[in-house]
Amino acid sequence: MGFLDALLGRRKIKGPAPDRLFAISTAYVSLEAAHGITTRGKAAIVFQPLATGDFQQIVTEMEEVVRGTGEETGTTLQTSDDDYGYRWMVLADSDLEDLVVGVNAVSDALAVGGYNDRVLCAVFAFQDAQSHPLYFIYNYKRGSWYPFVPAPGAQQRSNEQELQLRAKVGTELPIEPELERWFPLWGIPI
Repeated sequence: MGFLDALLGRRKIKGPAPDRLFAISTAYVSLEAAHGITTRGKAAIVFQPLATGDFQQIVTEMEEVVRGTGEETGTTLQTSDDDYGYRWMVLADSDLEDLVVGVNAVSDALAVGGYNDRVLCAVFAFQDAQSHPLYFIYNYKRGSWYPFVPAPGAQQRSNEQELQLRAKVGTELPIEPELERWFPLWGIPI
């Protein structure tokens, strides 16, 4: 950051650390053992697709790789597009680490192809001890996680439970410090 930036109150945003995605693997051990939160066996990477040939080729190749390795690991793959034009590449596997590796492989392929700015987030589905759904969302642009807990009703969330989850994993998972950046994702297909 230069002198003029400091004088004008500008600050440089720290770039995301790609290895932070893997923090969910270690945080999950505590979530399950101490709090009864278990994986629902699904995760998704969400990105904005382009109609260019090279982008389509990267996505097609990654789908083939995930499906190919899925034969050994048990990971399955489905894709769908939402109403906002984002593509959801949904992975299903009972092993959370396989899900993390699969999501990371897709994001790495998009980044190597020069399309990391098209990646919105990764979403991992969990449930609490009463089988209520909850999600941990990884924001690629910020390199941080945040919980999302939908509440019963049309597009309502449980802020209280989200803050409780932050307290439960705050030391093991790099949580987004700015609460206004905890964006809800409605209609998650996992």
